[in-house]
Amino acid sequence: MNNNKKGNILSTIYSPKDLKNVGVDSLPQLCEEIREFMLEVLAKNPGHLASSLGSVELTVALHYVFNTPYDRIVWDVGHQAYAHKILTERREKFETLRHLGGLCGFPSPSESEYDTFTAGHASNSISAALGMSVAANLNNENRKVIAVIGDAAIGGGLAFEGLNNASSSPNDLLIILNDNDMAIDRNVGALNKYLVKITTSPRYNRIRYRIYSFLRRRNIIGDNHKGAITRFTNSIKSLISRHQNIFEGLNIRYFGPIDGHDTKSIIRILNDIKDLKGPKLLHLKTIKGKGYKPAENDVTIWHAPGKFNKETGERIISANKDNKVRFQDVFGETLVELAEQNDKIVGITPAMPSGCSMNIMGEHFPHRCFDVGIAEEHAVTFSGGLAKEGLIPYCNIYSSFMQRAFDEIIHDIAIQNLHVVLCLDRAGIVGEDGMTHHGSLDLAYLRCIPNMTISAPMNEHYLRHLMFTAQNATGPFAIRYPRGNGNISDWRCKPQIIEIGKGRKIIDGKDIAILSIGTIGNIALEAINRAKEDNGIEATLYDMIFVKPIDKDILYEVGKNFSRIITVEDGTINGGLGSAVTEYMTENGFNCKIKRIGIPDEFITHGKPSELYKICNMDSDGIYNAITGEW
Repeated sequence: MNNNKKGNILSTIYSPKDLKNVGVDSLPQLCEEIREFMLEVLAKNPGHLASSLGSVELTVALHYVFNTPYDRIVWDVGHQAYAHKILTERREKFETLRHLGGLCGFPSPSESEYDTFTAGHASNSISAALGMSVAANLNNENRKVIAVIGDAAIGGGLAFEGLNNASSSPNDLLIILNDNDMAIDRNVGALNKYLVKITTSPRYNRIRYRIYSFLRRRNIIGDNHKGAITRFTNSIKSLISRHQNIFEGLNIRYFGPIDGHDTKSIIRILNDIKDLKGPKLLHLKTIKGKGYKPAENDVTIWHAPGKFNKETGERIISANKDNKVRFQDVFGETLVELAEQNDKIVGITPAMPSGCSMNIMGEHFPHRCFDVGIAEEHAVTFSGGLAKEGLIPYCNIYSSFMQRAFDEIIHDIAIQNLHVVLCLDRAGIVGEDGMTHHGSLDLAYLRCIPNMTISAPMNEHYLRHLMFTAQNATGPFAIRYPRGNGNISDWRCKPQIIEIGKGRKIIDGKDIAILSIGTIGNIALEAINRAKEDNGIEATLYDMIFVKPIDKDILYEVGKNFSRIITVEDGTINGGLGSAVTEYMTENGFNCKIKRIGIPDEFITHGKPSELYKICNMDSDGIYNAITGEW
């Protein structure tokens, strides 16, 4: 092996095969080079920084010990996998991360054979890896499968389901718990407190291995007795340390906790346990942001800091010349105003208080604001319980994350017609996070649910109006709004009650009717003005505000007066506004030509929002071409 401790080791590594030629004593230097490389690139090309800084040693150790990609590493969340990308034939493309046509910000099987499973949302790694491990046994393959779960994903319901099932089928799954005590914000919940306190006695480990080796040498126990072995060793642990942890209670062998930044120790332990039969868990304690003081000191900000000066740690924030505010902050500030006037209002978020600006309410009303951890299903049903007892929960969940609570919206909210306000942040195209994070499906998957009210504001004023209206509504009330800044600098208007199910006419014209919902209506307005100026085509623009109940008076007016209709939405064209309009016109006998503009029936890649809007023909040019093109 090459034991060179000087020079740039990283520049010689293109794949895990090259990594294995590096001497163990040189690996700490390699880890520092990986961190330096990540900082250099991410300072100019923003991404998820702190989580990946904290998982460098773990990543190096995994690829050093295991035979990837034959052996499967299944990453959870994906925030922690940048070092993995760098070591698996993508270092030279790393600067393209999250750019259109470049590397995805999360593990993606379509990008590399080393990315074994999609990992954009949390808590799926254990279940997926368990399936792979069981498949390896059924296929008689000597394949190792490792699930790496971190950033609080262990607290998600799916992770518990996987853990509970892990000892039920023959498998040799290894679970790595990358425990950094953080999600994006500080972890919450009893499991996190438990993981902080958990200890393993070195004396116990020595005695357990001695007893196990003694009995195995005498053929008293063997690999075919793995259930008995696990129960036996768990009993030994309980006797010696007077403690049994939750994982061993589920018949999963537990090792740790150990220092997740000691590369040599991790490699040694992985080599010791990799051939053990049955499910097992290695608990690593890591530091989010490790090796970069600004990130270590403020992990929430440095989870995804944007551009920054690597030398000074100063974040480079673009000047907001128009004094425009993010939609999420309008939500947060407005919620506080409403809560000051209505003591029945409470706030709920699944691990995203700063991401959705629920933290603003948390500062003012900590006893009325609840971060439930990475648990979207629980967040919705918990909100239902609050509503059942007369409170008015504003449950804020990113649109793509709300997909995981679809059944709970139906079973625990809509069937009982409970008054829960579902606030869907990050609706529509979100940009660089890509296909796992685009909020493209909410209009469609909510519209099919009875009792739902579904709305989207065209601007910040209407977000405030809808939030104000929702508190006095009945039944489930959804408000969707996009990521990023809005359109109005003077956004603190006086909130007003809007008539539910009623839209508004923005501009009057005689040639074409354009029906939009949400902020994309502003882009439609640009295209309408261009079409009139360039071609003399006059279009009427309706801001529908609600897709359910939809304004049938507007639809009747449109069907009666226009033969050409364009619908515009920042959501999938299948099942959303365009579908609702088409259904009405067909059912009521209107013979209209309809063009639907929205996200096509495919998963959209990552890139700048403006680039993705153009790809989907949802930008001003695309809408303009629809207005002026052939019918």
